[in-house]
Amino acid sequence: MANQEDKWQQDTTAIRGGYQRTHENEHSEAMFLTSSYVFENAEMAAKYFSNELQGNVYSRYTNPTVRSFEERLAAMEEGEQAVATASGMAAALSVIMALLKSGDHVVCSQDVFGSTRVMMNNYIVKFGVEVTYVPLADLNAWADAIQPNTKMMFCETPSNPLSEIADLEALAALSKKAEALFVVDNCFCTPILQKPLNWGADIVLHSATKYIDGQGRCLGGAVVGSHELMEKVVGFLRAAGPCMSAFNAWVFLKGLETLRIRMQAHSASAAELATWLNTHPKVTKVYYAGLEDHPGHALAKKQQSGFGGVVSFCVEGGQKEAWRVIDSTKMLSLTANLGDAKTTIVHPATTTHGRLTDEDRAAAGISQSLIRVAVGLEDIIDIKADLELGLGAL
Repeated sequence: MANQEDKWQQDTTAIRGGYQRTHENEHSEAMFLTSSYVFENAEMAAKYFSNELQGNVYSRYTNPTVRSFEERLAAMEEGEQAVATASGMAAALSVIMALLKSGDHVVCSQDVFGSTRVMMNNYIVKFGVEVTYVPLADLNAWADAIQPNTKMMFCETPSNPLSEIADLEALAALSKKAEALFVVDNCFCTPILQKPLNWGADIVLHSATKYIDGQGRCLGGAVVGSHELMEKVVGFLRAAGPCMSAFNAWVFLKGLETLRIRMQAHSASAAELATWLNTHPKVTKVYYAGLEDHPGHALAKKQQSGFGGVVSFCVEGGQKEAWRVIDSTKMLSLTANLGDAKTTIVHPATTTHGRLTDEDRAAAGISQSLIRVAVGLEDIIDIKADLELGLGAL
């Protein structure tokens, strides 16, 4: 079966990969809602706990349903192993805690997700890890920021919420030269639209809460990379416990089955919305890599198979005007989540990036006039009509 799975196309892997049917001969994947496992005798228990034998020990780090999700996602990312976590932020935390130590240095793109930056600034630095932020698309800035103790380069591409694009191949070359790990948050693209490992990344992160779930139901995250690196991440999960539940893993398994269809639909509607906004008289700037005038368009076209479902734009004025647009829509959901079947709208400066300092927000390009729309699966006609209500309030 393993050899057959290795030859499957991605759509088949997304539906059938990573699962071993039980003796009950179920068709849909089974859900193993158990915290622990029973051993044949004391000697066998000791061997499993010491890793002399491989198998289920405790669901904090070994669970059949979670393992199915991990194996399926790893196959889709074309990585050796995946480790599921309690959330996307738990994935980022687990990588940093498992692979860095006091005295190490991280070079991080300045426009990563707001909570990632807060985690770095407020907590990771407490453990003696130094962090330097650089513009995502400025290769010279990345090169200049590397120090003798640089052990990790961390980025998110496309970025949230401005859709800036990192040159993955070039950054991977820099990381290899520096003997640093290259970590890429692939939340916005998923393995359907982008495979960072194939461009030289060492580790890929996911917030499964977003597109992998697809309907805003469950929290979860994942880390994908080599067996050697992932075993260290598993060790952190075993000790610290930021693990994924079996129920959430089952939901994500089902989400992977329809991921390609949804990502293509999200991308198609987002492209149409971005084009419409780009000519709207009330809109001053549109951020979407699918637009040909976007500075990262050619690079995104090279390393992605689609441009994703997130569109951001600015309106004339500031916070007051942006809030008026948001509050005047009737259908769009005012929530910070994205990747949902329902289109969401949010004001990043006061929500997702609200905990940053004014200086950090400015450096990341998050203005008070910026609005982010995560395009859902409703009819694009209705999405545009609702945004027209909002823009018409200006």
